[in-house]
Amino acid sequence: MKNFTFAIAVFLMIFVSLPAFPQGNPEPKALGLPGDNLDLYAVLDLFQKSKTIEDFEAALNSEKQGINNLDLDNDKKIDFIKVVTKKDKDSYTFILQDPVSKSETQDVAVILVSKDKNKKVTLQIIGDEALYGKNYIVEPAQTPAKAATPNPAYAGANPVAAAPQVVVVESSPVIVYLYSPVYVPYVPPYYYGFYPPYFHPWAPIYFSMYYHNVYPHHAYYQNTVIIHSSNNYAHYSSSYRSTSVTVNQYNKSGNYKGTYQGNNYNKPTTLPSNASSFPSNANKPMNTQATNRAANTTSLPSNVNKSNVPQAANRQQNSNIQAAKAGASGKRRR
Repeated sequence: MKNFTFAIAVFLMIFVSLPAFPQGNPEPKALGLPGDNLDLYAVLDLFQKSKTIEDFEAALNSEKQGINNLDLDNDKKIDFIKVVTKKDKDSYTFILQDPVSKSETQDVAVILVSKDKNKKVTLQIIGDEALYGKNYIVEPAQTPAKAATPNPAYAGANPVAAAPQVVVVESSPVIVYLYSPVYVPYVPPYYYGFYPPYFHPWAPIYFSMYYHNVYPHHAYYQNTVIIHSSNNYAHYSSSYRSTSVTVNQYNKSGNYKGTYQGNNYNKPTTLPSNASSFPSNANKPMNTQATNRAANTTSLPSNVNKSNVPQAANRQQNSNIQAAKAGASGKRRR
């Protein structure tokens, strides 16, 4: 009975620890590019929920938020991403930049916000081609994703809503702020080696674990191939876009593949909860049972044939049984 109760308790613990994922896409899918470590669905969601651009930049570089897992300079520490603003009348372009060295900056993505003559606001984020490939565009979904199936026992930080609501762009805190009289343009003072006091770089985690942390955001956003604010994006591409030779070289030589822990990047396997504490080439701790078995084996005399040990033990046990029976029969004869 105790064993049965223990088994039930273990099962419940495992069930509670599992995050909620859509039934249609339970396993991670990756681009196989550096952008896999900065999920644009999660970035756009964070942008909409921020009160100001400064708040967005701070949250984007927060370890607690867990959205930034990007390490483009390949120093095994998360990079700081700054947000540069460009404005043209009622259109905004927010450039997410990664200062990878003192002389090089790599654009990660751009967020486009524009308002038409009917006061309708459009919002999109476009990944840089070097990190996400061509035409990687994310925008709020017009209808909630059917794939969001909540797990009632999930106790993680990003639960999936039972009935996702359509995102209303105009009512987002940051959009209200941008088109309000109190808006003040933000110019980040940071550069490579000089970051805000709140930023303390942490070690990146493997892609499988990162994907599971950010996937709940995918229920509210969708991919598209149409750029709504095409003039703004064309002006950005021709005038402002920054690329890094170092990032391109690292990408071609496969320096960013370590995040997949040697797995096929199209469908990495799910890692154990403590996987991030082991580098990909680390020696794992020796199995305790194997160690004990080895210790018991080496304690035998060197001249003992180990393959015959069980047979010898059985013969000794049979001899003891026969001796006991003989003693018992002698007592009865007396």
